[in-house]
Amino acid sequence: MRNIVAGNWKSNKLMNEAREFTDAFLPALDELNGTTEVYIAPPAPYLAALTPSASGRLQWASQQCSAHGAGAYTGEFTAEMVRSAGAQGVLIGHSERREGFGESEEAVRAKVQHALKAGLRVFLCCGESLEQREAGQPERVIFAQLESALDGVSDTSDLVIAYEPIWAIGTGRTASSEQAQDMHQSIRGWLAERFGAPVAAGIPILYGGSCKPSNAEELFSQPDVNGGLIGGASLNVEDFLELVRIADAVSAS
Repeated sequence: MRNIVAGNWKSNKLMNEAREFTDAFLPALDELNGTTEVYIAPPAPYLAALTPSASGRLQWASQQCSAHGAGAYTGEFTAEMVRSAGAQGVLIGHSERREGFGESEEAVRAKVQHALKAGLRVFLCCGESLEQREAGQPERVIFAQLESALDGVSDTSDLVIAYEPIWAIGTGRTASSEQAQDMHQSIRGWLAERFGAPVAAGIPILYGGSCKPSNAEELFSQPDVNGGLIGGASLNVEDFLELVRIADAVSAS
């Protein structure tokens, strides 16, 4: 299984800044000879303009999609629209969507189903808050999210799990490599029970909590950590390139 480094730009960069990033990033990425898969999820209005610049390694993703198909849903954009704009993947269930926009478990499940049907690679986010972790058994929170989101899913070939401890997003706190590995191992175990061990072994599980060049090597070296879903560090060309280099090096070691 190849490592994945996926950048989530969230609501950052104007269109000209996105183009400047791409112009600097793509040539440098093409000079790297690793096997890491690289994704960037820019603000949705930029997708159609940026996707033609995808290279052999860089692919584009949407930060979300609608829980509905086509119809009278003003302001929404469907998974099929995301695909038709040239994107190859979509983030679903990010904690900021769940907490800030009231995205329910039912909506997450519907989005997963629409996205997989549209042929998108689904980056399914799951994670626990600090209160849930301190209350003990954070795995129960994660497993409940996975159980709901993947209800009815049988084909996992386009599935990626992104574990994002909510308490480590934008707070400067980071789960230790041991904490990340423990949770990723637990998620792998849940996937094995749900889909079988051989299938679970092939599903990438990314770490998504304040991953940056200073801690990436230790995190990516864990046996059940298959790369990262990157926030702030994906906004800087050199930082994001360094994360790809680190993932490449870990894969080659």
